[in-house]
Amino acid sequence: MNDLSARLAPHYAAFRAADRLLLTGHSHQAWPDAALDGQIEAFADAARDVDDKWAAAFKQADRVREGFRLFLGDPYAELALGSSTHELVLRFLSALDLRGRPRLVTSGGEFHTLRRQLARVAEEGVEVVVVPPEPAGTLAVRLAEAACDRTAAVLVSAVLFETSRIVPGLDALAAACRRRGVELLVDAYHALGVVPFSTAGIDSAWVVGGGYKYLQLGEGNCVLRLPAHADRLRPVVTGWYAEFAELADDPRAAGRVGYPVGAARFAGATYDPVSHYRAARVFDFFAGQGLTPPVLRAVSLRQRGLLAARFDAIDAPEHVISRDRDAAPEEFGGFLALRSPYAGRLRAGLAAQGVQADSRGDHLRLGPAPYLSDAQLGAAMDHLAEEIRALSPTSRAAARTRAA
Repeated sequence: MNDLSARLAPHYAAFRAADRLLLTGHSHQAWPDAALDGQIEAFADAARDVDDKWAAAFKQADRVREGFRLFLGDPYAELALGSSTHELVLRFLSALDLRGRPRLVTSGGEFHTLRRQLARVAEEGVEVVVVPPEPAGTLAVRLAEAACDRTAAVLVSAVLFETSRIVPGLDALAAACRRRGVELLVDAYHALGVVPFSTAGIDSAWVVGGGYKYLQLGEGNCVLRLPAHADRLRPVVTGWYAEFAELADDPRAAGRVGYPVGAARFAGATYDPVSHYRAARVFDFFAGQGLTPPVLRAVSLRQRGLLAARFDAIDAPEHVISRDRDAAPEEFGGFLALRSPYAGRLRAGLAAQGVQADSRGDHLRLGPAPYLSDAQLGAAMDHLAEEIRALSPTSRAAARTRAA
């Protein structure tokens, strides 16, 4: 896979992608200029149709579902949409039988959406078992072992957000959960758009994800993939859109809250449709540029490999900064995670040099994107080398020795 930046970068003129060192590709990628066309279209539809705009807005929502189905590897998936994964996770949690099965199992490597919410749920008396995320290669097995007949659900990421490690064995975990009557929720946010994902083998699982990161959709575009048995569950957190098709009738006449079949069962309420207009245009842009899951994975492996090679060439002391070399490149997601007690300081130093990256705890995260050139990635790593040398006398001495 060659450098695609010469073809792609001109389509990101508003974000000045060709002129900036944007290594936040695992968090907030630049939006293609087509995204603005979607936002303008949303305004035009609202101005023309006022409250009748929803027919056009729902068509955009359907286009967004089709876009997500491609990246979920599930062409017939039932998909509930939400403005955040948090709201979708809440609907999922509210559908569980936590009275009969007051136990949840998760990993210590989950994003804050799960970490914080589950910690708060634990304060209300639900047992939350947190399994160490490392080693990632055995995480799925250890989660399966932690699940029991009192467990309502297992919640785990497909790619760990701090370390970029892909979690293998989700199919075996799904089978174990199915045998014990345990629900499985897979957070695929750090996979969609950078690691080919498929619900094959985990068809009984719920999958949550979104487009804020690698898919360049911006805020407000998240998705919950429902398994076939979802129609047996009744989420307590439920919005009036779940009865949208029956609004002509009096919903109070039934006596008991009713639920439709399919994705509408987990629907929310009135939302800002602008995000869907934007997302639909970005999905169209990806299709027009041939940015399919296999192509995006090839670009990611190449770019992450370039960053890793440039980091190794810095030859920094391990106690200052290091990377995981115990796994093959194919075992990582879309960003390079560097472990350092100075991660926050390095991030700030890079920002001062015009390199946008981020840090989480003791991990500095460098996220490339398809619109970045090899030269831009190299320049960013040169700045990182400068920041590392400024940190460590050992690094400075090593640099002088190599120069001599």
